[in-house]
Amino acid sequence: MKKFKGTGVAIVTPFKNDSSIDFAALGRVINHIINGGANYIVAMGTTGESVTLTKDEKKALISYVVEAIDNRVPLVVGIGGNNTQDVINSVRHANLTGVDGILSVAPYYNKPSQRGLFQHFKAIATCSPIPVILYNVPGRTCSNISSETCLELAHECDNIVAVKEASGDISQIMRIMKGKPENFSVISGDDMITIPVIAAGGSGVISVLANAFPAQCSELVVHSLKNNFKSAREIQFRLLEIIELLFIEGNPSGVKAMLNIMNICQNNLRLPLVPVSRTIYTRIQKAIDEVNKS
Repeated sequence: MKKFKGTGVAIVTPFKNDSSIDFAALGRVINHIINGGANYIVAMGTTGESVTLTKDEKKALISYVVEAIDNRVPLVVGIGGNNTQDVINSVRHANLTGVDGILSVAPYYNKPSQRGLFQHFKAIATCSPIPVILYNVPGRTCSNISSETCLELAHECDNIVAVKEASGDISQIMRIMKGKPENFSVISGDDMITIPVIAAGGSGVISVLANAFPAQCSELVVHSLKNNFKSAREIQFRLLEIIELLFIEGNPSGVKAMLNIMNICQNNLRLPLVPVSRTIYTRIQKAIDEVNKS
């Protein structure tokens, strides 16, 4: 799907000091990302702390993001979970006007078999009126979508158009690349391995870092897609430390600290997540200064 090629950004959900959604800051995040050259936006994913949002907040957030984007770039919305029927109900009842795709994470906690994963995603794809992107992140879900299951879904479900692969398993990703249909995309789900995934035939990245550095991340992806890996590596190496700091005390704690330093949103998270420590915050400040100097 051409809509989901290039740099996608898994956006944060900014919160005020009282933990309510800060829609003004959300608008600043969206404009910062689009002005930086990102190709599409992903709302209500892991980075958006979606599991801490109420149903009413999710509705309000989708409505606001659609309005703020104003058709400038495509929008993907996270709708997933470990109760298949509940996910189906959420898809059916969501107002998806202005939404171009659904990102659906592998079920967590239940630890389903590969057959269970197949049936779960097939059921979601069957009910969804818009394309579905699989989200494989076994480090969070303890539920890996194998290359075989991913390919079976890609070949049997026309509405499943891509996978966001965050397993970190390059051999698994390569197997998906080798066997996928031509119109099925493999998207890096990890800023650190964007270059190797694109080099193997991937279509881009759904990035966390691009919340803060959309221009640099977009440039890296553009170079990679043009097979200009020398220039892409130079950018990647400049961003190396700051990518590590993104996740050292959890996501989106790291990127919210960055956005706070940039005066884009406040450094507030909802429990059980907490802001990064003062030590990491100081390291992030220094890393931002280094990136801006280069």
